[in-house]
This record gives sequence, C-alpha cells and structure tokens, in this order.
Amino acid sequence: MLSVIESVNAAVNNFIWGVPAMICIIGVGLYLSIRTNFLQIRKFPYAIKVTIGRMLRKREASDGSLTPFQAVCTALAATVGTGNIAGVAGAIAIGGPGAVFWMWISAILGMCTKFSEVTLAVHFRETNANGDLVGGPMYYIKNGLKKHWHWLAYLFSAFGVLTVFGTGNATQVNTITTAIDSALINYNVITADNTSTVNLVMGIILAILVAMILLGGIKRIGQVTEKLVPFMALFYIILAVGVVIINWKNVPGVFSAIIRGAFNPASVTGGVVGSFFMSMKKGVSRGIFSNEAGLGTGSIAHACADTRKPVKQGFFGIFEVFTDTIVICTLTALVILCSGVPVGYGAAAGAELTISGFTSTYGNWVSIFTAVAMCCFAFSTIIGWGLYGARCAEFLFKEKAIRPFMVLYSLVAIIGATVDLGLLWSIAETFNGLMAIPNLIAVFLLSGVVVKLVKEYFAGEGKNA
Repeated sequence: MLSVIESVNAAVNNFIWGVPAMICIIGVGLYLSIRTNFLQIRKFPYAIKVTIGRMLRKREASDGSLTPFQAVCTALAATVGTGNIAGVAGAIAIGGPGAVFWMWISAILGMCTKFSEVTLAVHFRETNANGDLVGGPMYYIKNGLKKHWHWLAYLFSAFGVLTVFGTGNATQVNTITTAIDSALINYNVITADNTSTVNLVMGIILAILVAMILLGGIKRIGQVTEKLVPFMALFYIILAVGVVIINWKNVPGVFSAIIRGAFNPASVTGGVVGSFFMSMKKGVSRGIFSNEAGLGTGSIAHACADTRKPVKQGFFGIFEVFTDTIVICTLTALVILCSGVPVGYGAAAGAELTISGFTSTYGNWVSIFTAVAMCCFAFSTIIGWGLYGARCAEFLFKEKAIRPFMVLYSLVAIIGATVDLGLLWSIAETFNGLMAIPNLIAVFLLSGVVVKLVKEYFAGEGKNA
C-alpha cells in the first residue's frame, strides 16, 4: 500500500513541480513584476522603512483582528519554519548548490507575488459571524472575480485543509522530534533504539500546546507569534552568521559554486546532480515551500490585520519573502556549504545536514541550541498553519467547523511525531503545488486591481516615497 502511495505521489509531484509549476510561479511573478514596474525592487527601501516603522509602533488591535505587527509575525511564523532548515538542506543535496540561486530568483519574483496576495486579501476581506476579519485567496476569488470562477475558491480551500495537516503540522512535528532526538543522543541521554517512546510523549505534549493556543482564538495566536518569531529569527541568524564568520575564507568559493551550479550542476556536484532543471526545480519548489509566495496562504494572516490600507499591508509581503528566503534560507545554505560538511549529493537530506554544519563549526554543545531554534521554528509554523486551515475549513463548512478542525489538527501532531519523514515531505510538497494553482490563476486575473490600488496609493499617501 505504501509503495502505491509513493508512486502515485511521485507521479503527481513530478507533474506539478515540473514545467507547469515553473511556468505558473515564475511566469505570474514576472508578469506581476512587469505590471507594477518591478515594485519590489523599485520601492524596496520604502517597503523596509514602512514595515519596520509599523513593527516598532506598539498598539492594540480591535476585537477579532491582529495588529499589523502581529499579522506579519503570524505569517512569518508560518513561513519561517523547517523549510528554512530542512528544506534548504534537501534542496542542496538533491539539486546541488545551484538550487540556492534559483531560490533567490523565485524569491525576487515572489516578493511581488506575495505583495499582490496580501494587498488583495486586505482589499477583499469580510467580517465573519464571530466578528473576526477573514480573508485570503478564497475571499478575493469570491469577492473579486465573476461567479463562474468561484469554484477556484472551493478548490483552494479543499487543498488548503488537506495541505495544513502535512505541511503545517506533521512535517514540522517530525522535525522537532528529529532535532530533540539528535541532541539527546549526542549527550547520551537516550540511545537511537528507544527514540520511539520519547517521540510519542513529545507528540502528545505538542498536541496539547497547539490545542491550547489555537482554541484561544485569533488574539492568542497573535500574542504567541509576536513574542516567538522575533526571538527565534534573531537567535538563528546570530548562530548562522557566526558559522559564516568563522569559515569566512570559504565564502567566495561557496558563492562561486552557487552561481556555477545554477547553470552547470555537474561541475560542482562531481556529476551526481547533472540536470540543470533538477537544480532549478528543487530551488524553486523548496523556496516556495519556505516563503509561500504563490500559495496565497500568508495573505490569510494579513487579512486579519487591523488596517484600512491594503497596499501598506502589502509591503509586509515583500519584507516577509526577503526575511525568509534572502536572509534566513541563504544563511542556512552558507552554514552547510561554508562549514565543509560532506553533502551526499543525489540523496535526500534534511535538518541533520544543517545541524552538522553548526556542530562541525562550534562543537557538539551547539546541538542543544539548534534543537531549541528548530523547535521554535517548527512550533511557530504549526500555529500559523493552524490559522490557515481553520479559515479554509470555515470557508467550506461555515463557523461550526472551526473548533472540530482545530482539535483534529492538534491531534495530527501525535502522528507527525511517530511516522517516516521522507514520504511526508514529498506529499506536503505535492499539496503545496496543488494549492498554488487556483491562487495563481486568481492573482493573475486580479492583477489589474493590484495595479489600480498601487497607483492610488502612490498618488496619495505614498506620493513622496
């Protein structure tokens, strides 16, 4: 049965993340960039100034909403996750160092895609029966497109509900247990043979914590993410920059390998990864797995923001992709490639490759800190995706579905702690691709609305930007 699931998933995955996805994701990102005159590059300094300025301004949100800072933290909680640690390691192992270059390209175009998604989500959002602000791809499809396109909203929501259990929960929990297991084994607290009991206990604890936060509502989600995200991102960046500084002599060679490997992978990987398309595919797919540009999911959190300015909130989308991929994913890649740890090109790899990059530089003691960082990353992702799944379930089945969904979602943590990682990552990647299709069609069709809102904003408040 397992082999059948693997072969079906592999066939669907290869199709979705083959030529169709490359054309859709890169194409829509490029189309939006051209239509907005490359806003993400042209107005990048303004985007950073606006977002950081609003982050530092403390204020309370009205009932049923988040402050703009809490909204970006909730969205970053979902994006800055194990994709930044395990996903980047997997992309390098299977696609070679050149995959990092394609990650950058997808991020530059993805900044404009995510800006558009967030802008549309705030512009077309609604208030639900509980008084909460709700929005995202399903709402900008429903409220922005003609009736014959509404099936896309239901398709997105259905894929969304299925995706969150794998992408948002099971793979994240699996990474938490891997990180804690490796730290405990390093210190001889447990042996490799008796990890299953420890993992089960961790799964139960995580399920309880997730349920407590999600069932506390939108306010509690915002309060947890605004404290957890800045701490974990800063903590990880400091550790990673340390590795790069210690191994600074390797940095020029690493950047050379990334650029060469993007167009001729065989020259860097000793012929193991010889396909230019494989390098590109892994870079783009894992980049999107990490920053979610094109999936539309991040816009669900931004739609909850207590703001009346869609374009201003949209700049957080640019900031998010930049922070997630250009900063954190690049640092992870540098940790692996600068530290000189052996990379088994052509074979699957995950968090353990990134951890070995840290431990080879700092020594075994750092495995405790990487375990803490990874647990924070993964846990915050579980919370962010829990909100996304609840919104998708609510769109399909109304408000009555929210609490049962959250309970079921919490229980999946127990499964995630005790099953194999390889197939899970692959299934999660497949559903990610399926989710992107209805969203990208909608963003493409609504690009005119984005252009209009941008022109209005820069004719008014952003005039001197």
